Amino acid sequence: MNEHKTDPDQLPLVRDELDVLGDLVPLAGQRIIELGCGNARLARSLVVRHAGSQVVGLEVDAAQHTKNVSSPQERLLFVAGSAEAVPFPDAVFDGAMMLKSLHHVPLDGMDAALAEVARVVKPGGWFYVSEPIFGGALNEIVRLYNDENTVRRAAQDALDRALAAGTRWEAAGERRFAQPVHFKDRAEFEQRMLYPSFADHHITPALVARVRAAFDPHCGPDGAHFVRPMHIRLLRRKG
Repeated sequence: MNEHKTDPDQLPLVRDELDVLGDLVPLAGQRIIELGCGNARLARSLVVRHAGSQVVGLEVDAAQHTKNVSSPQERLLFVAGSAEAVPFPDAVFDGAMMLKSLHHVPLDGMDAALAEVARVVKPGGWFYVSEPIFGGALNEIVRLYNDENTVRRAAQDALDRALAAGTRWEAAGERRFAQPVHFKDRAEFEQRMLYPSFADHHITPALVARVRAAFDPHCGPDGAHFVRPMHIRLLRRKG
């Protein structure tokens, strides 16, 4: 399937990705690590909805990590660190997940990151990777200042290499769906998308003008509504 030709309108709409994760893997009583957890929105819901679950949120961005630890939650532990050097011993997690974060790992570190996940996940454990597909109206706006074509392809290639090696991982499933994305106004879009704490997109006044010209036609009285096409790959740890 050519993901660059995927029509988001032809994909099933999923409002809560935790429903997809819970349909694919057991979550109750599981010890899970999320690599590149961001604001840990899904992880916070996971530990509430699934009894006995525990999540470690690993985050390399210092600003986001500080925000996370300032809002503690039972059975959710935040740790500073990168996917390429996970600060935990071998085989201590039942499962791992990366939600829109594998493509943010440096290109020369993706293979190391997948090897680290394999190291800390128990034999028979699972690895859920959620990556945005390069397509859709929102993507066309974002690519004006942050074209992720190369890094998203590289993330999929890294997963392919990990599976082809045949030593640590085997394929256990795939899903594709669309997620709704809403911005209440242009200001929220710019704050969330142009100036994230984890990246400097080198925004100039000229770039802002181009982005606004592309964004404003999508914005109505109730804000701007988009759908983001997603590709899920589930891997199983060999053992």
